Amino acid sequence: MFKSRKFLAYGLVIFSTLVATFSFYFWQIIKSPNLNLDAKESAVLYIPKGATYQTVVDSLNAHKLIYDQISFGFLSKLMDYREAVKPGRYEIPPNSANKAVITKLRSGDQDPVKLTFNNIRLKEELAEKLASNLSIDHDELLNKLNDEALCEKYGFTTDNIMCMFLPDTYFLWWTLDADAFLDRMHSEYEKFWTKERLAKAENTGLTPIQVAVMASIVQSETNKSDEQPRVAGVYINRMHKGIPLQADPTVKFAVGDFTLRRILNVHLNTVSPYNTYLNKGLPPGPIALPEKRAIDGVLNYEKNNYLYFCAREDFSGYHNFAATLAEHNANARRFHLALNKRGIKK
Repeated sequence: MFKSRKFLAYGLVIFSTLVATFSFYFWQIIKSPNLNLDAKESAVLYIPKGATYQTVVDSLNAHKLIYDQISFGFLSKLMDYREAVKPGRYEIPPNSANKAVITKLRSGDQDPVKLTFNNIRLKEELAEKLASNLSIDHDELLNKLNDEALCEKYGFTTDNIMCMFLPDTYFLWWTLDADAFLDRMHSEYEKFWTKERLAKAENTGLTPIQVAVMASIVQSETNKSDEQPRVAGVYINRMHKGIPLQADPTVKFAVGDFTLRRILNVHLNTVSPYNTYLNKGLPPGPIALPEKRAIDGVLNYEKNNYLYFCAREDFSGYHNFAATLAEHNANARRFHLALNKRGIKK
């Protein structure tokens, strides 16, 4: 009887020890840090469409984000993650535990991409920017931007579709496809064009698209916010009088060389619908993504009597404005002399 109790006591001790050991081990599997150990910032895990569980593990190993693969694999099986892999962009904080990461991945709780785009002139540049930050295919997006029917769906043509993209910072899902991205940008465009802005556009005698096209030229002429309404006023004056805009940035766009600092006669003779020296009115589309502040600069254009402007000879980025050709020629001579003094020939 005594021996039976003794064995029972030993058995209970052993059982309790095993339970405690396994409980502690299981607690470690769930709660102990196992991913992105000792890091100072979150790591990013990209899971493409069609990826398998092994793809996820391979990616974690390739970036040295996982310490104990066995415990991660064990808990992944218990939590049924192996059959529930979801694509996306996931941020893994430093010293993350298995359960927290697996729960996030299994639920598809991805983190958005903070994407800022500006200083973009061409469709190819926009497609490249998006393809390098999202899972959008470069060629697919480019084809859509050149698809007449699709552009018409949003109220644009293939020439002016770039007016729809307003430079800003956006939070987007990495898995966003091209169609969803275009829908989002159209939604942002419609939000921007409030009743107040639409009324101002009507007062200028321009459509919202024409305002955006002009804004792309204005911002290419000057990055000074306080000067943009004055430049816009000059262009509106010229349009009302039937005078060609003669905007140098449109010539650069027509030539395809945005590094030009000096526009020569050979450039002015470039045959293109974007050359506003050869063609009256606005070009068929923007020469850069029109920024919001430039659009507002056009909508709130300065009412003046200027017909000309020329870069200041101090290279401050500001311009000298003139109401007469004689005054403008004098301003231009001073600027050209400054160019010559600096040895700028093109």
